[in-house]
Amino acid sequence: MLSRPDVAVVGAGPVGLAIAWRCAARGLRVVVHDPAPGSGASHVAAGMLAPVAEAYFGEHELTGLLTASAARWPAFAAELTAATGVDVGYRTEGTLMVGLTADDLAEARRLWAYQQGIGLPVTPLRPSALRDREPALAPRVRGGAFAATDHQVDPRRLVPALRTAAERAGATLVPAAVRRLSDVAAGVTVVAAGCGAAALTGLPVRPVKGQVARLRAPGGGAPGFRHVIRGYADGEHVYLVPRSDGEVVVGATVEERADTDVSAGAVLRLLRAAVDLLPELAEYDLVETLAGLRPGTPDNAPILGPLPGRPGVLAATGHHRHGIVLTPVTADLIADLISTGTVDPLLAPFTPARFTPAVAAEPATSAGSGVNVGPVVPAADARSGSGTSVPEEEHTWN
Repeated sequence: MLSRPDVAVVGAGPVGLAIAWRCAARGLRVVVHDPAPGSGASHVAAGMLAPVAEAYFGEHELTGLLTASAARWPAFAAELTAATGVDVGYRTEGTLMVGLTADDLAEARRLWAYQQGIGLPVTPLRPSALRDREPALAPRVRGGAFAATDHQVDPRRLVPALRTAAERAGATLVPAAVRRLSDVAAGVTVVAAGCGAAALTGLPVRPVKGQVARLRAPGGGAPGFRHVIRGYADGEHVYLVPRSDGEVVVGATVEERADTDVSAGAVLRLLRAAVDLLPELAEYDLVETLAGLRPGTPDNAPILGPLPGRPGVLAATGHHRHGIVLTPVTADLIADLISTGTVDPLLAPFTPARFTPAVAAEPATSAGSGVNVGPVVPAADARSGSGTSVPEEEHTWN
């Protein structure tokens, strides 16, 4: 029997582990529940930190959150490396956004004009300037733009580093799954379970399938390009993410379905578009194809903060295609909310309350009808009660 933890985090992807790390560093006693840490969307993700390239029409508030989180990434990556000794693959060469045909370029320019109009740093480039930066680009490329502040990190390095940091700060990982939040005993429960948050909370989180391919440069060398490439190629959208170890991630489809099967057609479309933009990729080794499920929401924005009618339950889910870039700001905002009891203004547009009619609330397990979040007193200072953070029966979530 363990004393009741201050915080239980359900889900050990990058968001859940980062929240656990931040909470444990504040002196809170933290338990993380997950039978397979890092096996969800982050295992498939390319790790682009793209507040500019991912800024879309009608998502102004989300773009603000993306920009705020991207600005935290340099310090976040440095702190994580200092805490663990792990290089998380943080790279700052920037992102080239390109159009292969005249139609592709026209579509891309509409988005770039919008991004410039809201003050984002987008620098248009002629074909010659593009090839000065990346000589491997196909001669057919008609034009593009440069997003200097859109960087990258390697999620497959990030998740183990976050787990190490959280455990060194005092968090405990429980390798058991959670099916009902009432099975979790803690002062505050944070649901960071990705697509699994729907079954646990009733929130409108749905799976959005994404297929990717991973290539490797021949001979064990580095890829023949340095920047992240985000392109339009004969109407197909594709991104190419180079790693220093020779890997190139090619992605990704966006499909409203819940299976993780890899289809030949999807891989064919991705690889054709990739080779159209960077012909040398045809000589790279195809080493992996896989699919993952992003946690999407009706407005494509994350769900962050207290659940209405669920005392002591916070959501940190629904990050869709932005889970990696939003990891630092999500962790900071949720940890601050837990430790101070105050909702940061940055959270206001993203709270679960915007979906209140869709929330099927489970009966509260503690007294009161409001949301009772913090400030949480560390367990070391509030030695009241006892319980267990590990359910007697193992449950599952997806």
